[in-house]
Amino acid sequence: MTVRLRLSLWYGSALALSLVLFAALLYAVMARDLREQIDRSLAQAAAVAVRALEVHGVGPALPFEDLAAEFPELAVLDKFFQIFSPAGRVTIQSPNVRRHDIPLSRTALDAALAGQATLESARFKGESPIRVLSVPIRRGDLLVNIVQVGTSLHPVDHTLRRMLEVFLVAAPFALLVALAGGWFLAGRALRPVDAITAAAERIAGGDLSQRLTIPPSEDEIGRLIATFNTMIARLDASFQQVRRFSADASHELRTPLTVMRGETELALRRPRSAEDYREVLESSLEEIGRLSRIVDELLFLSRADLGQVPVQSAPVRLDLVLQDIQQQASVLGQDRQIQVTAGPLEPVTVLGDELRLRELLLNLVDNAVAYSKPGGPVELQLTQDRREARLTVADSGIGIAPEEQARIFDRFYRTDAARAHSKKGTGLGLAICKWIAESHKGRIEVHSRPGEGSRFTVVLPLAP
Repeated sequence: MTVRLRLSLWYGSALALSLVLFAALLYAVMARDLREQIDRSLAQAAAVAVRALEVHGVGPALPFEDLAAEFPELAVLDKFFQIFSPAGRVTIQSPNVRRHDIPLSRTALDAALAGQATLESARFKGESPIRVLSVPIRRGDLLVNIVQVGTSLHPVDHTLRRMLEVFLVAAPFALLVALAGGWFLAGRALRPVDAITAAAERIAGGDLSQRLTIPPSEDEIGRLIATFNTMIARLDASFQQVRRFSADASHELRTPLTVMRGETELALRRPRSAEDYREVLESSLEEIGRLSRIVDELLFLSRADLGQVPVQSAPVRLDLVLQDIQQQASVLGQDRQIQVTAGPLEPVTVLGDELRLRELLLNLVDNAVAYSKPGGPVELQLTQDRREARLTVADSGIGIAPEEQARIFDRFYRTDAARAHSKKGTGLGLAICKWIAESHKGRIEVHSRPGEGSRFTVVLPLAP
């Protein structure tokens, strides 16, 4: 069953239920109003009869025609009159009384003796019910007469029956019209969904450039289309990133394997000295170390993506950590006469994992040393800014082009200048640094110009 059909059926069912409830309520209200109208007309007629009797008095010899001549309101065609004695016997009766005897009920007699009027309904077999009002006439505490006014409920029943027939005829027609309208409206409402389905089918075929036109109205469908476009854009970006990752990873892994294979094949072409074989083995060992480092870093990032890398939360003195790293970096830069200096180091404490923070800072400092010009300086700074710690690693190296700064944290991404400057990088260090910073609720900022050096700033929240 399609969504369009379900919507139409739900709409039709809701409308049918509404029509039934509306018809039942209208029928009940109309029946009550009609019966109340009958009761009011009986009360008015009874008041006329009581006034006529108070003028003439009541006796067995007083015919109804004399009363009707002076009070023409009594000679109505839709009502009948009966006057009973206090004992419950008929003394005066209008000519239009039905052919059935309508005696005074025991309930009406007891109520008349108590000085109260009584409304009753009676039904004869095969005929419409009648409505009867019995009103006592008293002189002081003495009951003199009982006036009974009645009328048939046939007009009321006829009106209600006609109303019911109209409902029974009109309701199915209205329901059919509603179902047709619901089918049409559901089709128009689901038309954008068909467009989304068609676009999804094209996307499933590999075309991630597909986008849907967002309608001007910001309704549910418009928000769905906007969300769909955002999702497809993210998928497209993810696939592009995966393609770049695959290409970069294959390149990084193929390079050491190619070097090892080439050197090994060259060494095996003819007998060589032990020193030549030693050089080949040392080069292969260096490439194996590079491969191992790439695999270890990939495994770390994979576990980090799955949330399997634990990150402790304990107070860490960043100034002390940075002093240790500055001493290590000074040793790393001796071969190229690079001076690693520490600027202002304010005492700063953050919550985090000291081992991971050391790895983050050491990666940044190692990159600064590796990509600096021989004899260039590398400066470390640590300051506080409101509720944040700002740790800066600045170098005077090759720099990074503005269009490449957004991608340097992608896995295996290395700029052309970085590849030409150093062959030992893997393109995973900055990706690991970014993950460590974000896992500590921080971030990394980069400011760089080609040929003028780079400045990496790690921003971390201070410990409370």
